[in-house]
Amino acid sequence: MLSREGSYGFPSAGPSTLKYSHGHSDSGSGGFQGGSVDSLARARPSVYSGTPGPPLGDQEEDDDDYFDSESDDPDPDRFVNFSLLSHLAVRLRDKVPRGTHVKSSIPYPRAFTGKDIVSTIQSQIQRELLINHGVSTTDRRAALQVARSLQQQLFFYEVEWGQKLLQDGVEDVYMFLDDLEGNSEAHREREELPTAVITSLTRCYASSCSEDDPCYSFACPRRQASRVVDLGPVAEPEVHHASHRSHWLSTVDPGILHTLPESEVHRQTIIYKTITQEEQYVQDLDTVEALFIRPLLKASPPVMPPNKLDEFVEEVFGNILDLRECNRRLVEAMYVRQREQAPIIQRIGDVFLEAAREFRFAYPTYVGHLPLAEKRFKDEIESNADLRLFLEECSRQSKQQESRRLDLKHFLSRPSEHLQKYPIALEAIMKETTEGNPDAYYLAEAIEAIRNLQNVAQLRTFQTAMGKGPTGKWEWHDIVAKDVRESLSKAEAKRQSIIFELIKGEMSYVRDLENIELMYVQALREIDPPVIARERLNGFITDVFHNFAELHSHHRKLLDQLHDIQREEHPVIRSITAPMFDAALNFRDAYMEYIPNYPIAAYRIDDEMANNIDFKAFVDQCIRHPDAHRLDMKSFINRPIPRLLRYELLLKGIMDETPASHEDREAIPQVLEIIKALGKETEPGVQSAKQKVQLWCYNSNLQFKPNESVDMDLLNENRSLIHAGKLLRQPDTGFEWNGWTELFVLLFDNYLVMTKTKEKDGLTKYNVNRRPIPLDLLTLASFTDPPTQRSTSILRLGLGGGNRHVEGGPSPGGGAPDTANDSRLVYPCTIHYNGRLGGLYTLFTESQQARADWKQKLDEAIGLRKVVQESNKVFELEPLSTDTFLVPSISSAAVPSWNHENSLTGKVTCSVPFTTADGRALVAIGCAEGVWIGFRHDSRSMRRVLHLKMVTQCAMLEDFGMFLVLADKALFAYHIEALVPSSPQSAHTSQTPQRVNGTRDVHFFSVGNQGGRTLVIYMKKKGLDSVFRVLEPVVEKINERSKAPASFTSRFGIRPARSEWFRLYREFFLPSESFDLVFLKAKIAILCTKGFEIMDLTDFKSVTIPLRDDGYERLAKRGESCRPMGMFRVENEFLLCYDEFGIYVNKHGAPSRNTGTIEWEGTAERVAIHWPYILLFDSRFIEVRHVSTGLLAQIISGNEIRCIWDGRGTCAPPSTGPESFHQMSLDPRIHCVMAAPEPVQHGAVGRPRSVAQHVFELTPTMPLYPPGAPGAPGAPGSPDNSAYFQQQPVSPPQSPNLLPMTSWR
Repeated sequence: MLSREGSYGFPSAGPSTLKYSHGHSDSGSGGFQGGSVDSLARARPSVYSGTPGPPLGDQEEDDDDYFDSESDDPDPDRFVNFSLLSHLAVRLRDKVPRGTHVKSSIPYPRAFTGKDIVSTIQSQIQRELLINHGVSTTDRRAALQVARSLQQQLFFYEVEWGQKLLQDGVEDVYMFLDDLEGNSEAHREREELPTAVITSLTRCYASSCSEDDPCYSFACPRRQASRVVDLGPVAEPEVHHASHRSHWLSTVDPGILHTLPESEVHRQTIIYKTITQEEQYVQDLDTVEALFIRPLLKASPPVMPPNKLDEFVEEVFGNILDLRECNRRLVEAMYVRQREQAPIIQRIGDVFLEAAREFRFAYPTYVGHLPLAEKRFKDEIESNADLRLFLEECSRQSKQQESRRLDLKHFLSRPSEHLQKYPIALEAIMKETTEGNPDAYYLAEAIEAIRNLQNVAQLRTFQTAMGKGPTGKWEWHDIVAKDVRESLSKAEAKRQSIIFELIKGEMSYVRDLENIELMYVQALREIDPPVIARERLNGFITDVFHNFAELHSHHRKLLDQLHDIQREEHPVIRSITAPMFDAALNFRDAYMEYIPNYPIAAYRIDDEMANNIDFKAFVDQCIRHPDAHRLDMKSFINRPIPRLLRYELLLKGIMDETPASHEDREAIPQVLEIIKALGKETEPGVQSAKQKVQLWCYNSNLQFKPNESVDMDLLNENRSLIHAGKLLRQPDTGFEWNGWTELFVLLFDNYLVMTKTKEKDGLTKYNVNRRPIPLDLLTLASFTDPPTQRSTSILRLGLGGGNRHVEGGPSPGGGAPDTANDSRLVYPCTIHYNGRLGGLYTLFTESQQARADWKQKLDEAIGLRKVVQESNKVFELEPLSTDTFLVPSISSAAVPSWNHENSLTGKVTCSVPFTTADGRALVAIGCAEGVWIGFRHDSRSMRRVLHLKMVTQCAMLEDFGMFLVLADKALFAYHIEALVPSSPQSAHTSQTPQRVNGTRDVHFFSVGNQGGRTLVIYMKKKGLDSVFRVLEPVVEKINERSKAPASFTSRFGIRPARSEWFRLYREFFLPSESFDLVFLKAKIAILCTKGFEIMDLTDFKSVTIPLRDDGYERLAKRGESCRPMGMFRVENEFLLCYDEFGIYVNKHGAPSRNTGTIEWEGTAERVAIHWPYILLFDSRFIEVRHVSTGLLAQIISGNEIRCIWDGRGTCAPPSTGPESFHQMSLDPRIHCVMAAPEPVQHGAVGRPRSVAQHVFELTPTMPLYPPGAPGAPGAPGSPDNSAYFQQQPVSPPQSPNLLPMTSWR
């Protein structure tokens, strides 16, 4: 490693260490040249030069001034070559720490130890070794070799001039010759420095070589910077400390030994034996690193994955290397004491007292973690065969190195055992210490400090266990000494025990929160194959575990604070109120969010376990986990709720045992107030969540009869259950020997549902007994009828169908009478369902109070429903005409047709809005006595423009200025300028109308666009066939001026000639009765008795839907008994509307949804669409449903309601597709007419009574959403407020859709 030219003629450190290079000396540039050290001379002109210098003291002052100035140098090492021994000698001379060291009771000023020398050299060369040679900064072998070379060249000397080789330790003391005080040559400057080349630190000799551009040589150090230099082993001479010898007696002069009392001999023997044991202990800790840790980290192949390996080493070995450093310092301190006081050590207690102070930061941590380390080690050994083989090999190597074969488990427990031996050894020393020896005081203090250290370690063991294992079950009296317990009063001991219980409970609580993450959250994410579908997993975890991680963060912080207090004040803790108060304030929001979510979480778990076998097996496996304590998942997520209650009990217990003068008397009530307030503030949220879960349970357990399911939107977040309980119904047959029927009735905020309960396997199912009644169609008929006896005869006439009652709770009440002899009174409740399948229902309660409660709840629900519907209605009625169109009252006699005398217009049948060329917004309304046209929303502007009888249909072709009217089965075409001229001089004012068909046989017509053409298709009957003529307007003929003046007959459409305004485009027939024709995108749909005939006008190919093939017989049979009313496209499906139901089909006509049919509440006499809603017109109400879901959105009640315009019959037909699925046009597209609520007396007395017909347009509204609801204006992700956006049903993620799976197959 070193090569040099000897300066003093002393032997070198050894042939393996120094290589002599005669004729060369080191130079500042790193080359080998003769002469002095030029670079060093340039750097230090006044030191070691050949010229006389000032006295040493002045020189040292100059040196100080020099280095002060040098401190400003940005790179003080730029003139230093670390491969030259002379340069390192100067650095050592300047930087080694000097002090007064004692050896053999003699103090030596300005001295230093071998460890000081090696550390100083290491500090100088470690950067060079690391950067250029890849040697670790903790490897001190190179520094030790340099120090020994300097020792061989007498650069420094051992104070007792011993011949021992320098060691990296504190046993020997060294000085520089120049530092001898009183020496006559003290001021002499050294003429020469030690010289040698440190080969392991040399750099490349090539002048062109640089750090950025290494030279060509393969051996260039710069080129091989990554090459790790092998320094080789350092020759270690056999060093015998006195403590290593078999007995202390053999090291002491017999003359001195005879003067010592026997107790002192025993004392010294024990001291030296203690030092020997300490050396062996440090050696064992060295073995742990050398034999286990390093080989484990460098094992190839590795015994476990790298990320797991680092965690394993950290968890198993902990801070054992920190312990080694502490005990090394203790051994060094004992070596120093040996060196200072040998052969008789006067004091040793102060050394151990200082060591105990250092141990306090390391040993409790290690000993406290030891049980967990041993458990982790055991678990890994049992599951990892590679680790077992590796450790077995390590044990064999330990036997080769030592006579004993030790395994890793022995080494892991070594620190704990060694710590327990200290008090025993120190007590033995103190026992032999003579009275008056000051060391007795230090020994006593050291014993007390180490025992306290053991107590702290025991406390750490308890804290680290976190409630696991035997140590986790300790109570306060188990870790507190008996004398301490006896010194406390009974109240204080109980107070400390309760405080300890609170901390122990907090540890268990935090561990359970951590187990939620480990046992469930991580396991669910990592298990393969997944037990919950990946797309549902995140939603499930969020619903079930919610913000438990936030709770864990708060309580982990609280626990850390409690542990700190416990470590500082154990065994008597003054107060824990401050951290509890802080935690109560901080975790309030987290609990306010977590606790109300618990009912939802519990429901999601139960539901998933009921429907997912894999998940149930996963939960069962987790229950068997050792840390689960046989608790299931719901028990874990419920842990936070009772924990708050436990705080209250424990804090009250602490306060009860606290002295009156203690500050906790005032502080604890404040904490209790916060926790109690938290419990109260979460109650509304919990109740809301419970009600939501109750709704989900009902949604899951409601069972409908086949093909009778109703989607009541129970999963909507705004849904609520208002009342539930038991009601009684008389037998439908009137015979009572089977007893009355007990019903369980559910009153939601939108439906009243009558069910029969059935329990199976502990689960209650609710079989729907009658069709659910929308509250919009529910009225209370009578709740005041007198009570009746339940049994007065064998035969009794029932008052109505469907009778049930709900009272008391979610399960049927007990004690329901089921015999004909029960004569208890029952109280009738009569309600009326205004739907197609409705009528009067009489149900019975068992008490007057129950009937009053039901009436109150029904009134409340109906009123609430009206308010909600009014605030969130989809359409509202805007009047177009209220006093123009009159019909005779039913009570009046028949009256003549319309004339100026009676003003009766007859029944309103049709309407169409249009805009004239000059921008007038008008509306045409047809009725039995003609056609009226006027301004929209201005009844007084209505004027009769056509005196036609029996008008049934009208349409407006604005692009052609043409108005079509079907009257008395004749189709007429009028130029709109002839009816409402924009000016008297208009070219078409006198235009003659044309009759489109030849005979009076037109049943209906339809206007639409297809293939870029505007078409008019009308249907006429020919026997049992339906004949369709497809006409196309001729623009040139329509705009052509009339050649002859219009006659009286032509004015009213009696012109015999065939219409010139249309040409025949297609003609076809259908062998079936037809009711309507709808234009699709590329085809037409004919509504006929067979269903929906889809036809292509180009080739007349057609297909009938829905399918009537095998498997769809039930649907076909149902369709034959109902009349088709409309067909609407919904994305990739079609909604087929009949007068009683609707069904979704695919493009092939097969049912596309397994929910079966959608049963209308009424009987649809007409169906219209205003995207995204369909409107079904019953004579009593308008039923508004969402076209994509079929959900009931609104019911508009009225009297004799009819649809007179469904959006068709204009050049811009309404959208019937999903291109604007999320946006609703705010332009009215539907007109309706209804009779006035009350007949009015028209004219003078004696005149016929008449009833006004109010004509309305259905105008879309902007519903009022609950703040923050999805789709609400301003809500995240909601579209712009300028357009209408449908409120989508909100349901919990992955909540089960348990509607009956009905299929027509």
